[in-house]
Amino acid sequence: MSTEFIPAAKPLIGDEEREAVDRVLRSGMIAQGPEVATFEQEFGAHFAAGRPTVAVNSGTAGQHLGLLAAGVGPGDEVIVPSFTFAATGNSVALTGATPVFADIEPNSFTLDPESVRASITPRTKGIMPVHLYGHPFLVDAIEAIAREHGLAIYEDAAQAHGASWNGRQVGTLGDFAMFSLYPTKNMTSGEGGMVTCATEELARGVRLLRNQGMETQYANEVIGFNARMTDVHAAIGRVQLTKVDGWTAQRQANAATLNEGLAGVAGVTTPIVADEAVHVYHQYTIRVDAAERDRLRDALKEEHQIGSGVYYPIPNHRLPSLAHFAPDLHLPETERAATEVLSLPVHPSLTEGDLARIIAGVTAVLRAGA
Repeated sequence: MSTEFIPAAKPLIGDEEREAVDRVLRSGMIAQGPEVATFEQEFGAHFAAGRPTVAVNSGTAGQHLGLLAAGVGPGDEVIVPSFTFAATGNSVALTGATPVFADIEPNSFTLDPESVRASITPRTKGIMPVHLYGHPFLVDAIEAIAREHGLAIYEDAAQAHGASWNGRQVGTLGDFAMFSLYPTKNMTSGEGGMVTCATEELARGVRLLRNQGMETQYANEVIGFNARMTDVHAAIGRVQLTKVDGWTAQRQANAATLNEGLAGVAGVTTPIVADEAVHVYHQYTIRVDAAERDRLRDALKEEHQIGSGVYYPIPNHRLPSLAHFAPDLHLPETERAATEVLSLPVHPSLTEGDLARIIAGVTAVLRAGA
């Protein structure tokens, strides 16, 4: 059996992407131009039922600008999960609004509706659920709360390209949705993000904000940023868009193999998928006892040459950068998950032999510690 290292994630860049970049470089149109405009149309048609879509230079920028375009600012509160990457809470704080951290539901690792309900105050403007690991948030329950209280929904779809809930595409569920195109996501543009918008008015606001506040050159309408995507990045993304469905199917097949292989291993809880959900497995995240998690991670790397990742070891409400928004807050499911989760490789380049090694490695390490 091969002992070549199996990375936790692996960007897939082929000759088609290189040729697309060369084509753009030869054209002389390198900054935001026709490739970006076409990529926006193609991405929106593919992932957001044709919603207006705006390309930006990172997922975080997309989240930040989407919130600003939606009117979020000082005096507002936005409910967010603490169990996610810090960009979710950061994007709220960068608008001048207050991120309010809620707990997660333990099966999907997404916002717990009852914790969301308990977090609502007169200042709450919206809810920003994260489709964590590629599993949609609990859409029906969160939408019901939002309707009851007149709140907006802003989707963090950074990890969820192609996921859905009861046949409804992620990216079409809120006022806007942000997709990340970072290298390790289910598809990439090298770096970048996409914002899918419920209205053309909101999309225009994001376009203004990404381009120094102007749509017409030198006719600046608002104070904006430089958050443009380049045509080089868009060219990569357009090629990746033609491949992502096949990669998603392979991720799902890999997850099924891991589920079957780990089903009988004592101490492992494999990912739980809601009946309504299509999971796209940006991460394949298991739970193990907190006392075993770090030992398993280290032994997989050192003894079995298998990478893995802990996403996320420190809840946002405990980070030095964000803790002042949540003094003395206790989120039991979030804090438990941070000590128990481990994401195993699930990326499309895994071979059958790689999957067998992952299953064998996890089994061996946990049995040795029993």
